[in-house]
Amino acid sequence: MQTLAMILAGGVGSRLSVLTQKRAKPAVPFAGKYRIIDFALSNCVNSGIFTVGVCTQYRPRSLHDHIRSGRPWDLDRSTGGITMLQPYIGRRDADWYQGTADAIYQNLDFIRRQRAEVVLILAGDHIYKMNYDVLVTFHREHAADLTVATIRVPIDEASRFGILETDSNYRVRGFEEKPASPKGQFASMGIYAFNPEVLSDILLSDHGDPESCHDFGSDIIPMMLGRYRVMAFPFSGYWVDVGTIDSYWLTQMNLLENKPELDLRDRQWIIHTRSEERPPAAIRGDACVRNSLITDGCIVSGTVEHSVLSAGVIVQPGVTVRHSVVMTDTIIESGVHIDHAILDKRVRVRSGAFVGWEPTSAPTALESQPYGLTVIGKNTIIPAGLTIDRNCTISADFDGSSIETNTIPPGSVIGL
Repeated sequence: MQTLAMILAGGVGSRLSVLTQKRAKPAVPFAGKYRIIDFALSNCVNSGIFTVGVCTQYRPRSLHDHIRSGRPWDLDRSTGGITMLQPYIGRRDADWYQGTADAIYQNLDFIRRQRAEVVLILAGDHIYKMNYDVLVTFHREHAADLTVATIRVPIDEASRFGILETDSNYRVRGFEEKPASPKGQFASMGIYAFNPEVLSDILLSDHGDPESCHDFGSDIIPMMLGRYRVMAFPFSGYWVDVGTIDSYWLTQMNLLENKPELDLRDRQWIIHTRSEERPPAAIRGDACVRNSLITDGCIVSGTVEHSVLSAGVIVQPGVTVRHSVVMTDTIIESGVHIDHAILDKRVRVRSGAFVGWEPTSAPTALESQPYGLTVIGKNTIIPAGLTIDRNCTISADFDGSSIETNTIPPGSVIGL
């Protein structure tokens, strides 16, 4: 049975602040060597799905550069393989995608050409492992027109999700998108299995509705209830929406536990990615590294504790990095202190600067709230001796020349 996977990867991801200033959310780096979209792509190939369409839109270059022909995921195939689906302006039809459902609607011609028996629609911006073959089998065994993958969430978090009401046979009887007073705890994961004919019919109907937002959660699922057979697939594995700065950071901090819930070392379910060839990480001199992920090409001569360092990061002598995520080719010069911060690619922190929590006030438990994370955008230069306090945001490409103070107070936003 042929299954086609359509990955929605065009989202702005505005809640990730400056991390998505220059890239789409699915292209945001994760865990030192991956991109967020690697998880959906790897789930596809690990599930035996080798025909994949990726719908891109917002700042797609980084995503296109990462995926290219799909070779790291074994998707560089003459039959099937991966296809990047960017919106276009034509003489008569097509336009920028107006919503998740519209992104699929504008690619119905591509979907029809694949002649798949099941169409999977996936979000490209979640961290999880899932065997889609189990979902597809459930979909077929229950003779469903649409199957929605669901996960149980705490009732106090349910208002953040689309919540489904089901009967004892997993038939969906009600659905509310981000309800103020949730009636259940089964949340949509943004993962859908459709019969192709039903998908085509419902999207054509939705496209002609001037009142629709053209979104699967807000419009498509409610429209189908009572008219089609909609089922809920209960998923009990690991799944995280890293849609906020706090969840993005905390998910990576959780990887540093002795037995993390998300096991990236599982050889039975490899997360594939495109990686540069870099030399092994070097730990030099009096360096101290504790409970951290250090990627190839890093040179560490200072102290790194409970942190994630992407490829090529340089930590000079006298530096302390704690509870932080530091991305590719960032240089941290001597005497710098970084705590509870996220530094994007190619940041340079000049000597003696301070970024994040005061050493005496940093929380001892990761569960402390709020996290007060300071986020530094891509290609930014932090001047020597500057103190940037907690919960600050510094724009990408900021060179620091306009800063006329030695201290950036808590909660400041610079350059945006």
